Amino acid sequence: MSAQPSRRSFLGHAAAGFSILTLPRLAQAQATTEPPPRPAQIEHAVTSPVSIEVNARQIPSFEPRDRSRVRFGSLEYRSGLVLTSPHRGFGGLSALRFLDTKGERFLALSDQGTWFTGSIRYSSGKMVALDNVEAGPMLNSEGRPITEKRYWYDTESLARDGNIFYVGLERVNQIMRFDFAKGGTQARGDVVPTPAAIRKLPSNKGLEALVFVPKGQPLAGTLIAFSERGLDADGNLVAFLIGGPTPGQFSVRRTDKFDISDAVLLPSGELLILERKFSWFTGVNIRIRAIPLKSIAPGAVVDGPALFAADLGHEIDNMEGIDAHVTPEGETVLTLVSDDNFSLLQRTLLLQFTLVE
Repeated sequence: MSAQPSRRSFLGHAAAGFSILTLPRLAQAQATTEPPPRPAQIEHAVTSPVSIEVNARQIPSFEPRDRSRVRFGSLEYRSGLVLTSPHRGFGGLSALRFLDTKGERFLALSDQGTWFTGSIRYSSGKMVALDNVEAGPMLNSEGRPITEKRYWYDTESLARDGNIFYVGLERVNQIMRFDFAKGGTQARGDVVPTPAAIRKLPSNKGLEALVFVPKGQPLAGTLIAFSERGLDADGNLVAFLIGGPTPGQFSVRRTDKFDISDAVLLPSGELLILERKFSWFTGVNIRIRAIPLKSIAPGAVVDGPALFAADLGHEIDNMEGIDAHVTPEGETVLTLVSDDNFSLLQRTLLLQFTLVE
């Protein structure tokens, strides 16, 4: 979900509506037999696989007011990048998952139904660049871009189970399943059956985070789906256990008006939830909370301590994605990515921290 409204999108809607009203009758009749025009919201969607150039500028310190500081709560700042590209389809990054144990090869998605793959290049343990970045459209079961279907573009969440990837679409509150063994990012996606309550979530505050629980962990085989701001009767954030040994619904205690933007499961069994809040007065705030996976069960209301918090006094933006990997030295590294909403006022950031507690 965008952290702030887009005036450009609004104007695009208005312009599209005016052009339809002024079409001659014959042109309108012909238009009914042709694909509908692309809505303004998906004007940055990629229509075919393409290699793209991504430029990276290093962020030497996380807090510009104190450049020597590296410790922030339970995290220690490692490095960061500001990413830009001449390709108009790059941006809007809403989720990221690593494809290797080194924290190098990644799969990311934008909220325009676009896949991104590539590698992070490191020097002395710090991120310095992205290499071999490719973009491609997310395909439906018929092999067509999912964005051709009305409202099927707001791809906000990503979970991995080996070669299987699950994608959550917030606008329609549906989940798709892709088998990357069958074509990688050109694999066709199928809609996953989900509880009816998921489709009752708010259309722009719905499915925002997905986590698949692997073997050896409590709830193994379960896909956990978190809403951004779907609230239960007590004002807590609604989440779902799909499949696995104990399917059902639970809640995450909501505090200080934070919403969920992503989550990652650590090998230790801790579920880290990336949260965010925005107001026109205070700007963007983010935090990371730790919740024991073993505390999650149908009907439960789970909670946990905040490990990290930051605001616009730090090098953050609209942080929407989080993943983790463990270095050969045994350090747990968290990687965060931001959604720039394709706005000149926002940035695409890639940040890395070491979890030290």
